[in-house]
Amino acid sequence: MKKYLYDYIEYIDSCLKNKNKDLDIQKLKEEHLVKIKFFQHERLIHLIVTLFYVIFMLIFFACTLISICFLIIALILVIFVLCYVIHYFKLENGVQYLYKQYDEMNKLLK
Repeated sequence: MKKYLYDYIEYIDSCLKNKNKDLDIQKLKEEHLVKIKFFQHERLIHLIVTLFYVIFMLIFFACTLISICFLIIALILVIFVLCYVIHYFKLENGVQYLYKQYDEMNKLLK
């Protein structure tokens, strides 16, 4: 997903930099809004998954009071949570950049 997002960002940046006369900015803007909705949905799903991993991680850390064996699972979940947070951070920044591109399209249309 990260590669798809950043490839799309590069494509839009190249379209906006060239300001080609053949380019229909209004149509590009409409397609851009659809892509933003897709990426927002993806972002929401990753947020929900990240929160569930955090909840399970906390549960397993609490279970270490019962048995130390749960610590291994909790530490594995910590690794997953860190990976998801990093991925979510990149996804969030990419979507916010899409908003800036949308604003730039609006400036070109005025």
